[in-house]
Order: sequence, then C-alpha cells, then structure tokens
Amino acid sequence: MAAAPSSQLLLADIDEPGLNTREVYERRGGYEAMRKALATTPEEVLAQLEASAIRGRGGAGFAMGKKVSFLPKGSMDKYLVCNADESEPGTFKDRELMQKTPHSLIEGIVIASFAAGANRSFIYIRGEYVLQADVLDAALQEARDAGYIGENILGSGHSLSLVVHRGAGAYICGEETGLLDSLEGKRGNPRLKPPFPANQGLYQGPTLINNVETLSTVPTIMRMGGEAYAKLGTETSTGTKVVSVSGHVQRPGNYEIELGIPSREIIYGLAGGPPEGRAIKCWFPGGSSSPVLTAADLDVPYDFDSMAKAGSMLGSGAIIVVDDSTPIIDVAMKTAKFYRHESCGKCTPCREGTNWTVKMLERIDAGLATPVDLEIMASVQEHIIGNCLCVLGDAMAMPIGSMIAKFRDEFEAHMERARIERGLGDAGGDELALAAQGAFGGDPDLLGAREGDQAPGTEETI
Repeated sequence: MAAAPSSQLLLADIDEPGLNTREVYERRGGYEAMRKALATTPEEVLAQLEASAIRGRGGAGFAMGKKVSFLPKGSMDKYLVCNADESEPGTFKDRELMQKTPHSLIEGIVIASFAAGANRSFIYIRGEYVLQADVLDAALQEARDAGYIGENILGSGHSLSLVVHRGAGAYICGEETGLLDSLEGKRGNPRLKPPFPANQGLYQGPTLINNVETLSTVPTIMRMGGEAYAKLGTETSTGTKVVSVSGHVQRPGNYEIELGIPSREIIYGLAGGPPEGRAIKCWFPGGSSSPVLTAADLDVPYDFDSMAKAGSMLGSGAIIVVDDSTPIIDVAMKTAKFYRHESCGKCTPCREGTNWTVKMLERIDAGLATPVDLEIMASVQEHIIGNCLCVLGDAMAMPIGSMIAKFRDEFEAHMERARIERGLGDAGGDELALAAQGAFGGDPDLLGAREGDQAPGTEETI
C-alpha cells in the first residue's frame, strides 16, 4: 500500500506544541503570507487565488477565486463569513485545524477579505465545539494585540473586524443561507436563491462564504504562488485535501492527501482498511449526504470530477466505511432518521419526504413491506432531489436512493426474513395484510397507512 503523501501543507507539524499560539505560529513563518498579500493589491491576491484553481473544501466544490470575483466593487460594507459549523456526519477536519492551528485560519481570513474588499468578518462555529471556540477566541485576541485585526492593518489601509459567533448545534446552519439567518439572530432556515450571498447576503450586503479548510489554505497559496499550488492534484481538482476517515477502519483520523490518488490508498493505505476478516460493504466518499459506493469503486481517484463520474461526490471530504458486519437497513435507517430530525421543515419535499422515508424503512425492517415498496421509495427519493429549498432533502435522498439501487437484494432478503421471524408468512396477499394489522394493532404510523391507502401486501402499498 502507498505511504502517506509527502505534500503535507495544512497538517505539516500540526502536533507541534504551542502551534495554537502566535509566537510558535510566527516562528514557523506564520503571517508572512499576510504581509506579502497586504503589500500588493487586492487584484493581485485575487489573481493568485484564481491561478491556484482551489475549489471550496466545504462540500459544493465551487472555485474560490470565482466566488471572490463575484462580489461587487464599491465602498459599501462587505462581509466575509467562515463556515465553521462542520455538522456533516463523519467530518471532523475543521475541528482539528481550529484547535491546533487557529492562526492559519485568521491569516487566511485577513488575506481573503483583502482580496474581496470585505471589512467585516465572522467565524460561525458550531455550539458543540466549545474547546475550539475558546482556542479561536484566544488566538483572535493575540491577532488583535499584534495589529493583525482592526483598523489599518500593518499600515496597508485595509481594515477588518472579526467576531467568533457560536451556533446552537443545528445541521441546517451548515447551509450557507441558513447560517446567514442564524448570524442575523433569526431561526436558521435556508433562503430562496437568487439573490445569492455574493450580492445580497449577511445584513443584505455582499458576502463571501467559505469553510475553515478553504480559508486556512489561502496563506499556503500566497506563499507558494497560485501556479505552483495548481501543480498539485489534478487539473480540475488542484491541491491537497484533508480527509476525515471513520467507520470500520483500523486507523480512523484526518489524513492530508493530494487530490487524485486512488481511494484505496486512503482507506487501506492510510486508514488501515476494515478490521481483520472483514470486507468493505459500502463507503460514503463525502460524508453521510453522498451516494454510497462499493468495494468495486475503491480504485476511483479521489477528486471532485472522478467521484461525480462514479455517481457520488467528494463533498466535505469525509469517508465513512461500512463493513460486511452491518446490515444495509441499519445504515439507511440511521441516515434517514438523522436528516428527518435535522430538517427545518420549511419546504414540503424535505419535511414530508424525510419523514415518509423513515416510516417506509421501518416497514421494511418490520417485514411489512413488499418489493413494490422499494420501487416506490426509490421513486420518492428521485422526486425529492432538486425540489427542495436547500440540499438537506437531497442529502438524505441521494444516499438512500443509492443504497436501494446497489443493495436491493439485501433489502428484499431482510424483508423476507423479518416476515418469517414475525410469523407473517411469505410475501404478498391479503392474509399478510390482515396478519400485519393484527400483529401491530393497525398502527398507521408503523404501517404507513393513511385514509384511502390500501393495506400493505396488496398491489398498491401507499
């Protein structure tokens, strides 16, 4: 198996004692990139970001340079918001970066705000990250004391305020417009788009939103130069990526890889693969919201475009490995229940679709469903995708749909086994419907029945 890549940028010496302090950070060259950037012009800094072709590391994979260029010119207040909510299950890379090297994030924010012409900035951090928020607060005070945050930074004429804002632990606040509403003191709900945040974001002003890893990479790009950074990775997925690997692997953790290496090298070479005697059943390449892949996809290059061609997505860069000891119904159930719980309820496809999917999975688990139900459930997932205000509904529908497509035989075998265990007989027929209603008291929540629905086991089951 391949060894760890030599191109460690963000995680190089990440465990050095005291790296979270300005003294140690500057001793290792910290804030030199900021000085270099502030000695030039915003246009020159933007040119370096565009030359690097870095794509956002938070999930969408949109080019950062283009996003910065979308902000209008002018003297109005402009905002930079760092999305440090990191609520995607399986993702824990930003947590380590904020805890161990907070000054790289602050330096990246100063440089990016200079390029964008932003004069006010916020770090929106999830409420559960108490330790990381405390570390950021301490680092921010050090930066203020050094004159790196405030009015006329280092005599450059660039001024910037920075506030660490602690959220309340809602998954929906990881969505950029839900985050903006929460920052404004409202309930975290997604907004209609357009207008997009670049034109009308926080407090109705032009707003640049990027996540922790993206902004923490900006100082590295300024030190190396955009063109040199673009030589790492692939042509359309440049640079390095911190990947969080969890689940059934022997060495879970954060690994910095050069984009484009085979996924097998991450899962087996770095994370050690599944426990001895176990095989990989499926894996999420980009957090729990990405469509699952199987062991047959382990040699797919780990980059944005290759993952898309394989039918999934790189997302936040969180690989969750599931081995053959776990029933696929359990994976699907936990995924669907999470998104049902976190749905803000603002739009119908997500609010109703997540709840309905959980109930259908409960019917499958109880042996009350038929193969026709799988067809219906797959169809419902397709109708959720692309029809919600934000991607939360899609985040459930995509992995659930992929599990049905790739593990249909296992779902059907589970249904049959559950019928036999409950003494409900074989699939189909009115006798099954009557037995199911008797065994479960005709509970409409469990049976998924509503007025006008036919009983489970008949031709139409919804």
